[in-house]
Amino acid sequence: MTTWQGWHRFTTTDPPAPPQPDDPPRSTEERLAYHSSFVTIRTPAISQLATQVRTLMILGRHQQATARPSLIATGPAAAGKTTALLHVGRACHLAHTRKNPAPPGSAHGAVPVAYVLVPPGATAKTLITEFARYLGIPTTTRMTQTQITDAVCHTYTQAGVQLVLIDEIHRLNPRTTTGAQTADLLKDLTERLPATFVYAGINVTDTPLFTGVRGAQLAGRATLVDCGPLPARHGTRQPFRDVITDIENALDLTRHKPGTLPRHAPYLHQRTAGRIGSLTRLIRQAAISAIHDGTERITKTSLEAIRLDHLAETHHRPTRTRGR
Repeated sequence: MTTWQGWHRFTTTDPPAPPQPDDPPRSTEERLAYHSSFVTIRTPAISQLATQVRTLMILGRHQQATARPSLIATGPAAAGKTTALLHVGRACHLAHTRKNPAPPGSAHGAVPVAYVLVPPGATAKTLITEFARYLGIPTTTRMTQTQITDAVCHTYTQAGVQLVLIDEIHRLNPRTTTGAQTADLLKDLTERLPATFVYAGINVTDTPLFTGVRGAQLAGRATLVDCGPLPARHGTRQPFRDVITDIENALDLTRHKPGTLPRHAPYLHQRTAGRIGSLTRLIRQAAISAIHDGTERITKTSLEAIRLDHLAETHHRPTRTRGR
């Protein structure tokens, strides 16, 4: 998805759909493939990010003199930041193409969204080269950073890019010389491109990104959207249980009893620390196992048999008391 062709394919391919009552039964292979890809569960973070992006795109639409306000999706690993970023980007892309269909004889019209990953050990030149690669802008090793930046700004403006999604932003360290130059490049791009920038990274507020002069500039322009673990309770609501219910309703198992998983919400919250990525992985793996072994249902016993990511397993590991 870090090229326009890949992004366009992602946004125009129908996402997985949960089974409907009137649908014919799916084959075993179809159901395994479905649970492998699965639906995107709309979490509170996704809803908040979508609302904020829509508002800031309108707010910055006619802003010319300074950089437009931006957003940063932050939170721990496996918290659903990239999923939220991609979901909002797809929604923006589809909304734009519905309002602005491609002209006759053209494969596609404008390019409303760009998606860029910050490369490991990013320098200003390697990052701007990633921007160029997304739209297939030709570059050579002899080109300077300034030349590539000018080509990117011209092409992105001509293509009509309105939303720039930058993932893995925590890889930048403005305390180093190369990191400072890369941060300055991003500031330059936000001022030269008529687009809203949305970043995603792991625990961004705990990184050097928010320190020093450059950090103060970013903090003064960016709104934080917390993609942290879902709480078991929030006032009178139970957001974690609500997400479990949505996941269960999307399962395609022949013998699973509705309401089973929400009853295990305390266990699931303790098992995953409330991280949406770990939760969906756990339930999807359990569903795939249930199809393979023929039980076609998920129980607490089958959930216990699933090995999760190391972060979740470390959190879940019970402390053992030593006998006297």
